[in-house]
Amino acid sequence: MHAVRTRIDIAAPASRVWQVLTDFDAYPQWNPFIVSIKGTPETGAVLRNVIVNNGSTMRFRPTVRAAVPGRELRWLGRLGLPGLLDGEHSFLIEETGPGSVRLTQAETFTGALVAVPFIRRKLDVHDAFAAMNSALKQRAEHQ
Repeated sequence: MHAVRTRIDIAAPASRVWQVLTDFDAYPQWNPFIVSIKGTPETGAVLRNVIVNNGSTMRFRPTVRAAVPGRELRWLGRLGLPGLLDGEHSFLIEETGPGSVRLTQAETFTGALVAVPFIRRKLDVHDAFAAMNSALKQRAEHQ
């Protein structure tokens, strides 16, 4: 298993952060990490995601596992067969005060390929998560 977790405080209400997070059509305008998502943020929906990390582009089709407005968006992506390389990605929005939240973006990678050194290096997405968090904060607070 390999896990990545980042957090950022945002001076905006949960509803605004949720709106930015789930406005997939706007991702190319602001998101440096997940540059495209096609689909709907609904439990059971299959998304078409494109990410850019360290100069590499990856396309995958995760399934939404949770979509609770203002609280949580979570999906499961797989490389090939289940158990080969699975990644459960989540965004949790927690109110920290009136008009402010803490956003936690995390991913837990499991499967046989996690132990392969070349693959494990590709799973180092901490900086990309932090860049996306900062861009989301900027958009939620100033638009």
